[in-house]
Amino acid sequence: MTGEAMSATLAWERDGCDWPNREASCFMRVAGVRWHVQVMGQGPCLLLLHGTGASTHSWRDLAPRLSTRFCVVAPDLPGHAFTKNTHPDLLSLPGMARAVKALLDALGATPALVAGHSAGAAVLVRMTLTGLIAPRALVSLNGALLPLSGLAGQVFSPAARLLASTSLVPRLFAWRAREIGVVEQLIRDTGSKIDPVGIEFYRRLASNSGHVAAALGMMANWDLELLARDLPSLEPPLLLVVGGSDRTIPPEDAFRVRDLLPSSSVEYLRGLGHLAHEEQPDLIAAIIRRVALAGGVLPTE
Repeated sequence: MTGEAMSATLAWERDGCDWPNREASCFMRVAGVRWHVQVMGQGPCLLLLHGTGASTHSWRDLAPRLSTRFCVVAPDLPGHAFTKNTHPDLLSLPGMARAVKALLDALGATPALVAGHSAGAAVLVRMTLTGLIAPRALVSLNGALLPLSGLAGQVFSPAARLLASTSLVPRLFAWRAREIGVVEQLIRDTGSKIDPVGIEFYRRLASNSGHVAAALGMMANWDLELLARDLPSLEPPLLLVVGGSDRTIPPEDAFRVRDLLPSSSVEYLRGLGHLAHEEQPDLIAAIIRRVALAGGVLPTE
């Protein structure tokens, strides 16, 4: 990868030429954000939101499996991958929730079911709590729904704000990500094992300073204290899918969420890590279809 590719914003013509499910991609400008969003399939609307530092590529194998029963809507979140964002406030949880709502309105999409990975699950929960969406049910895939506890919680947010305050850090990280084995180790550190194709797309993202800056900005502006406080008010059913080998979000967090919201339920997947939906797309697709059937989103088979 050239220095230009490392430092420039990702370009669809260059970096997206082999993007997963490219035929489902479209671009639209909504409220100052130039969105990249993928729409595929027919049926009830299913909204998929990826986590911090990821993109639509994260759904590369799952989305086509779900599109046989749903109209799947999957955007790159603000500042991530091919969605251009010039508004720093959109990297906060409330800001991102409002931005996704504006996109849905522009698409004329009303999600009947939503599923989010990691921080994407937090965005969906916030959108539901504030009435921006009214899904029949929510699926959290290794969701980041609670603030970090202990010393990590005291250090992480201030450190993220410091790192996000300078353009040098994203550029250095992007430069480092070009080295062989760096991204592979980052993926292993999540507790997941994914194929080389998936690793290559993460390498492409991590090697781009604009994408890295958005991920750092998102972490710096993330406040889950209010979300945890409001969780008991969540009305639609929430399924917490958790990989037992997740090293990014402690699996125990899912059970802590269940304590806060007794109506929620936990599905524990042994041997899978933070990227469980990329490791076992068939299994996750089956879980989401089961939730849809239970919630009346899909007719009984």
